Amino acid sequence: MKLAFSALGVPDLPVPEVLRLASTHGYHGVELRADEPVRPEGPGRPGPGPAERADLAARSSAAGVEVLGLAAATEVAAPGSDEAVIGAIRALTAQAAALGAPFLRVLPGGLPGTPGAEDAVVRRLTAVAPHAAGLGVRVLLETHGGHGTGAAVARVLDRVGHPGAGAVWDVRRTWLDGEQPHASCAALAPHLGYVRVGDFASAEDRAPLALGAGVLPLTECVEVLSRRGWEGWLCWTYEGPRPTTDTAPAAAGTVPSVPEPLPGLLGAGRDHLARLLNESA
Repeated sequence: MKLAFSALGVPDLPVPEVLRLASTHGYHGVELRADEPVRPEGPGRPGPGPAERADLAARSSAAGVEVLGLAAATEVAAPGSDEAVIGAIRALTAQAAALGAPFLRVLPGGLPGTPGAEDAVVRRLTAVAPHAAGLGVRVLLETHGGHGTGAAVARVLDRVGHPGAGAVWDVRRTWLDGEQPHASCAALAPHLGYVRVGDFASAEDRAPLALGAGVLPLTECVEVLSRRGWEGWLCWTYEGPRPTTDTAPAAAGTVPSVPEPLPGLLGAGRDHLARLLNESA
């Protein structure tokens, strides 16, 4: 397996510095934040122009660090017309293709039980998957929100039935939804693009911790992937404290942890993942 980290954990750093951090600490790749295209129904950030994308691709190659993919906040089940959402995702796949990134991460969106939300995800992914595949990009639906388990995401992707659509397994989310790693892996294996790993103290305190310092079953996740002979990416995603509105509220008097800056943890994080890979082998 190859190791990456997400630039979502260093949102204020310019991309050349993110690439330098990856190269310095022995990571094979980075996941970059996507520049969301401006859409009629809401604000966004216009993507970089051709010259900026070419420069970034050159810097990545020079650093010996792959751009694993782009992480977009786009929700496939977002309110509005199919055309608007499909157009936004197609613009993001073009950004990924210009950088040589094989993956674009999107979110399912839609609250659990929202009528028609899953049908919208299936319909829109079905529309964008052939276009993405033609550009050499896979649009990956992350285990998130109302589709927080591998079983839920696999159900959607089985209906889409196109290799241009796949899955990101976020082990934080599947653990919060009570799905065991072996079940997540079995459900997502036919669709898996890459795996997001991380760690935190509890369901109530999800401020990011150094890998191995929290409660997530990272050892088991790596073991089940190794047993299947999977050789894809493990991407450490280290973000700020997450809201607790979608799970049980924090206990009275609980003070959330304050996360340490990611750059100082990257070396130890890489060593921890390498140790898990060696032990699973």
